[in-house]
Amino acid sequence: MSTVLAEFLDAYAAALRRHLAAPSQDSLSEGYDLGRRALVESISLLDLTENHFRLATEAEQAEYETGATAEPPIDTAAEPRIDTAAEPRIDTAAEPLIDTAAESGTAPQPRIAETALEFLLQTLAALDIATRGYLDGTRRYEQQRSRADDLAGRDAFRTALVESLQDGFFVADARGTIVEVNSAFGALTGYGPADVPYAVPHPWSLPAGPRYPDLGTEALRFVLPIRHRDGRQLWLAVSTSALVKPENNELIYVGTIRDVTAEHDAQARDQAASRLATAVGAATSVVEVLAVGLDELRRTVGAESAVVTVWPSRNAEPEVYVSGTVEPSSGTGVETDPAALDHSARALLERARRRPPRSLFAIPEGAESSEGIVAPLGETGDAALWLRFAAPRAISAADWTLFSLLIGHLSLAVQRARNFDQARATSLTLQRAMLGPIELPPRFSVHYEPALPPLEIGGDWYDVVPLRDGTIGVVVGDCVGRGLSAAVVMGQLRSAGRALLLRGAGPAQLLAELDTVASRIPGAMCTTVCAAVLDPVRGLVRYSSAGHMPPILADVDKPGRLLEGGRSVPLATFDMPRRPEATTALTPGSTLVLFTDGLVEQRGVDIDDGFAKIAAVLADTAGKLPREVADAVLSRLRPAAGYDDDVAMVVYRQPPAPLRLDVPADADELSGMRRKLKAWFAAAAVPHDLASDLVAAANEACSNSIEHAYRNGAAATERVRLSAECDTERVVIEVTDTGTWKPRSADPGHRGRGIDMMRALTEELEIDHNGRGTRVRMSITLPAIKSPVANPLRGAHRRVAG
Repeated sequence: MSTVLAEFLDAYAAALRRHLAAPSQDSLSEGYDLGRRALVESISLLDLTENHFRLATEAEQAEYETGATAEPPIDTAAEPRIDTAAEPRIDTAAEPLIDTAAESGTAPQPRIAETALEFLLQTLAALDIATRGYLDGTRRYEQQRSRADDLAGRDAFRTALVESLQDGFFVADARGTIVEVNSAFGALTGYGPADVPYAVPHPWSLPAGPRYPDLGTEALRFVLPIRHRDGRQLWLAVSTSALVKPENNELIYVGTIRDVTAEHDAQARDQAASRLATAVGAATSVVEVLAVGLDELRRTVGAESAVVTVWPSRNAEPEVYVSGTVEPSSGTGVETDPAALDHSARALLERARRRPPRSLFAIPEGAESSEGIVAPLGETGDAALWLRFAAPRAISAADWTLFSLLIGHLSLAVQRARNFDQARATSLTLQRAMLGPIELPPRFSVHYEPALPPLEIGGDWYDVVPLRDGTIGVVVGDCVGRGLSAAVVMGQLRSAGRALLLRGAGPAQLLAELDTVASRIPGAMCTTVCAAVLDPVRGLVRYSSAGHMPPILADVDKPGRLLEGGRSVPLATFDMPRRPEATTALTPGSTLVLFTDGLVEQRGVDIDDGFAKIAAVLADTAGKLPREVADAVLSRLRPAAGYDDDVAMVVYRQPPAPLRLDVPADADELSGMRRKLKAWFAAAAVPHDLASDLVAAANEACSNSIEHAYRNGAAATERVRLSAECDTERVVIEVTDTGTWKPRSADPGHRGRGIDMMRALTEELEIDHNGRGTRVRMSITLPAIKSPVANPLRGAHRRVAG
């Protein structure tokens, strides 16, 4: 027997005896403590129970011998097992609950076996608790082991499942660090499971370019550009979800990636083609197509410059269209000048245009990196394209597809524009024949704008006809309908009206005669016309209106007013014995505007508002040329979406009152004189370049008067007089003084050239020294106004090589 066991059994025997002698809760607690001690000291349960029953038997034997009990004790040595038949029972007949001995004051004595059993059970309670805990722990262990085995199986299944995915799989922590990837992820990015973790910034991230979310930093779906480990740029579709680990509440992201480079490139090609088609969609000429198309093409493919050459004919010099910066290129052997292409560049494009349609080739050919591409443009063999990159680069299969698509779209747009150009050329030829004169008398400006481009022809018209008596006939009309059919009617009515004016018909008679003409022309019914005859000399205008917009007349620095006299119905609507006619005075410098209804009629806008806007513009434009007045009116009334009806307009400026200036013979007065003279020329509708020449000539004449006529010191008290006046065709300027000019030297040197300059700047120069003082008379004939028959084509960056 070990010492520990012996000490424990001795302690148990002593505690049991104390309990048998005086049972109490304290003694029972001592038994429970012994049970805990037995657990700690690993006392065998068999040793404990055997020792207990031995001690209990000894106690019962001792009590029997002293006569305290009536029954002999059970011999545990003879019967080592517990027999239920021999177990003592509580017999209520032998042992009443209330002992008669209590009547004499003596307490009853409990039986030894029961008291000892109570102590044993208290001792075994701690062992029972420990046993149950052990069994529960064993059961939990078995459960955890089973769960662990199940989780291990699940991990193996999860790993196999993740590895079987064709999409790349990743797990990232809350900081965006990639902590787990599958093999497909490594194949897509070049960064596989062996090198995890991948911290932010991830090694596949692009250092430049637009900012995209990092993998595992947001729970969303997006498309991300990356740089593969081998240097390729790919586009990945990323799908991520946020999860929280149950064991530590850590936020993680799981997601998948898929290669969508092909889809992205296809979408990018479609978008690029759509942008190019949109850019050139509104263009109606080759110039416009190339002006906008080359810019869009260059930006889309990342080229530094784009050059197109077009050969109008076999032997003609090519027209060169340039977008971007064209600089010498050492790699291609082609050097281009900003103003023209040299022989080698032209030879390169010459070879390109002779290639099969829709073919492309890189330059230099056969090299790994290309500095540009060239291609024929269209299928007629008369145009070629050269795209030059900012730096040499490799051209991938996707690049070739994109280039071919874009150049194909540009070729189609150029061909469509050529068709428009041909139709426009036909319509402009017809328009020149029908619309009106190209050269106008001085102080006129006209404007014509059709509502149906690009043919630029419609049913509105104007006509300005100088007559033999010095008057000027003006007709503005509007046929019903639009386009070519209305233009046919317009041409017949315009020709008839011009013939009637040249025959001497007045406004009312002209309209009455046109009634008969219109009634015999299909589609001419309800045409509106305003006819007027201007008399610049007498300052009068006679006019008559057949259902047309009233003319607007504005005196100098005053708002315009409607001329509403002489009004009647449109042509060929009613039989009228005679048409009414009205006469109005044209004050010096006044402005007259005749126009069609397309200028003022707009959907949802009161027509009176349009009249008021024209009147307001005329109040502020008395000092501007008629062309500038027309531009101001159009700018003020033009709708944001453009006019939805044809517009024809005629602007006329009545000669202003003569200008009279009387200034001291002082050089300081010359600047003020020049400003006033320039303003008068604008009011007289003298073109700006001619006005500048006349101001310089007048300034030279006044300078000569100040410097030479009063050279003896009398300039402080003398004066210089300047006058300017104009009639229908000529402008006359006179400068007079009361002094005597210095005789002209035979060799005037670097000075003394004023008279030569005056003679060069004017048509006629007269210098009269007779009488008191000197008179300089200069005159010039006002040129005819060159008027376009339609709006000029919008400009483009075009350079003609040669």
